[in-house]
Parts: sequence; C-alpha cells; structure tokens
Amino acid sequence: MGTPDPSHPYTAAAWPLRRAVTGLARSCHPGPVVAVTAIAGLLGAGVGLDALRGALLVAAVLSGQLSVGWCNDAFDARRDAAAGRAGKPVADGSVSRRTVWVAAFTAALLSVPLSLACGPLAGAVHLTAVAAAWAYNLKLKATVLSWLPYAIGFGTLPAVAALTLPGRSGPAWWAVTAGALLGVAAHLGDVLPDIEGDLREGVAGLPQRMGATATGMLLPVPLVAASAVLALGPAGPAGPWGAATLAVAAPAALAGLMFARTWRKAPLAAAAVVAAADVMLLLVRGTAPL
Repeated sequence: MGTPDPSHPYTAAAWPLRRAVTGLARSCHPGPVVAVTAIAGLLGAGVGLDALRGALLVAAVLSGQLSVGWCNDAFDARRDAAAGRAGKPVADGSVSRRTVWVAAFTAALLSVPLSLACGPLAGAVHLTAVAAAWAYNLKLKATVLSWLPYAIGFGTLPAVAALTLPGRSGPAWWAVTAGALLGVAAHLGDVLPDIEGDLREGVAGLPQRMGATATGMLLPVPLVAASAVLALGPAGPAGPWGAATLAVAAPAALAGLMFARTWRKAPLAAAAVVAAADVMLLLVRGTAPL
C-alpha cells in the first residue's frame, strides 16, 4: 500500500476557500474601492493629517467602500444571474450571496467605530455618506433621485478629510461643491454603458429615464462645472493647475459631443479626461487653507 498523500485533503479544502476569498475580492468592486480610498488618503495628506489620523481616515473610508460594494453585488445577484452578466462572482457562483451579505454588514459595522475615531463630526458625515450609498443600492438607483447618493458621497469626501484634522472648522465650500459635481458625473458615466440593459431589467434611475444619448450629452456638464469651481472658487489666482484644467475641460467636453455620432463612447472618454484633471486639481486645491 502506498503512503497517502497529505496534500490532497489540504488542496481540496483550500481550493473552495481560495475561490471564495477571490470571489469576495472581486465582488467588492475593487476599482472604485481603491480609487475612492486613495483619493481620501491623498486629501487627508493635503490637509495635513498626521500618520495616525491619516490611517484612521483611510481605514474608515475603506471599510465603508467595501460595505457598499459588497451590498451592491449581494442585492443585485439574482438580477445579474438572470441577465447572464460576466464578471459577477455572486451571480456565477464563485462566492455565495450569504457570504457577501455577511461581509457587507461586517464592513459596515467596522466603519462605525473607525469613522467616529476620526472625530464625532467627521464620523457622522462619513457614515451619512455610507448610508446614502446603501440607500442607492437598495432603492434609490431605480428612482429619479439616483444621482443624489453619488453627490453626497463624493461631496462629503473632502469634508471628512478636513474635519478629521483637529482645529479645522470645516471644509471649503468649493471643495464640497466640486466633489458633489464629480459624484453626479461619476453616476452618469457609470450607468451610461448599461442603460439599455438596465431598462430591460426595470431599473429606471435618472440616466435611464433620460436615455443614452441625453446622458452622454449631459455627462461633461458637471465635470466642466467642477473644473470651474475648483479653478475659480478658492481665493486668489487660479494658478497653473487651475488654468491648465480650465484649458482642457471645455475643449475635451466639446470634442466628446462632436464625435459622439461616430464613436458612441466619445462622451465617456472625454469625461474621463476631464475627471482626471478635476481630481488632480481637487487634490492640489485640497492643501489650500479654509
């Protein structure tokens, strides 16, 4: 008789676990999670947070974003499976819906003490943004108010960073306004490629009600508006970053609209260019005193 290979039981047990962990990582919407958390960290550094408070801010935003991403995939699992959407771990069975729900609630609970550790007001503002994002997932994305949670989430991000720093009375109005405008643009851009499929599935948020053409034409508007607010809102001259952003925003948006008939994704591509410039300007302007 041969000696049993002890690796086989380990491999058999480890593979489902590894698959579940990978599925959880994929179902949290890792791109937006990383992007939003990184922006929060950079905003925190820009307002002068020390290492400890910066780490608390990043941990709070990360836990909140993870909870929102997992909530989204768990709630939409049946619709994703019915639509045969690729790349959805819950829908394709890589990880169970129950596991993702547990992860979502666990991350949401963790975000409470982590947010409040940033300060009572900063914590309350951040938890409001997390609650708004959950409300979007569970209800608002199928209503005319689908844009509102994005505006709240992105608008409060500079506020949370500023309020985490002791002695800061609050965020600059232009940072909050620009963040909210970027949030509206993020919503339009995120939904734009899926409008037709969403309508077939009965999801009728504001972009779906407007239609793909109108949404594509509207997409650059909040981005250009954010550029103007960021460049002209703070006291003093716009500076080289502000001037460069203004020089890029309007022509890029116009080009996106002009090429929309020959290239369907032109407005989205133009919006990505303007959004990148706006985010960079927001980070630069985030160091300005309030």
